[in-house]
Amino acid sequence: MSTHERIRTLVVDDEPLAREGVRMLLAQDPEVDIVGEAANGREALEALRRLRPELVMLDVQMPELNGFEVLARLAPEPLPAVIFVTAYDRYALRAFEIHAMDYLLKPYDDDRFYEALRRAKDQLRLHHVQDLKAQLLSALATYQGAEAGAANPPAPQPQQPTYLTRLAIKDVGRVVFLDVAEIDWIEAADYYVQIHAGPHTYLHRETMQSLEERLDPACFMRIHRSAIVNQGRIRELRSEGRRDLMAVLSCGAVLRVARSYREKFQHLS
Repeated sequence: MSTHERIRTLVVDDEPLAREGVRMLLAQDPEVDIVGEAANGREALEALRRLRPELVMLDVQMPELNGFEVLARLAPEPLPAVIFVTAYDRYALRAFEIHAMDYLLKPYDDDRFYEALRRAKDQLRLHHVQDLKAQLLSALATYQGAEAGAANPPAPQPQQPTYLTRLAIKDVGRVVFLDVAEIDWIEAADYYVQIHAGPHTYLHRETMQSLEERLDPACFMRIHRSAIVNQGRIRELRSEGRRDLMAVLSCGAVLRVARSYREKFQHLS
């Protein structure tokens, strides 16, 4: 049943006078809204799908498709409430087998018509109340689930650190954008760092500590207080004398590895 409590009703009969009679009786009920008419089975099927009435006054014997065939073609789509209107009583048992609201046998009087209509309205209201109850229970279950979720929020997932992939280096009259993968090594220079990348050296205003924290430790490693190297550029480690360990980079640079950082090379062997 619609929210404005008027029952959307379709009238189906192949006899124009029969449709007019049903329409006149329905017009006396302020709760009924006649949304359309159909004169045969195919028109009825099209109107049912297009208009989606809540109640249909349905003739049984019609051209094209009879009333039962119309409903069979409509299934499994939602069926409206049905009051069969026919001159043949032999269809009554079959009508109630498919749960018709009522079965009006022509000629019927006004009282019998309104009795069938009242019964249909009662059933539609009952279904409407049940639908509202189901919606309310569903909404309540959703609300309770949300409350339970709020009371027991899932444990926060640790955030994955994001590392620098591109560095903006300010130079005289320009800004150079350098992919960190191009860096061979980085050298401390007071409040600056010198970045060595292939044949180029860039002076960048940032401390070694700050830049080291922004670089992926899986790619860059500190080997000395004043040097960070790209691990992928280390070509060899070389011992010089009894105490010094030197890192030779693919670019030709040879850098001393401080004793306090030598443990980092164990995982490279």
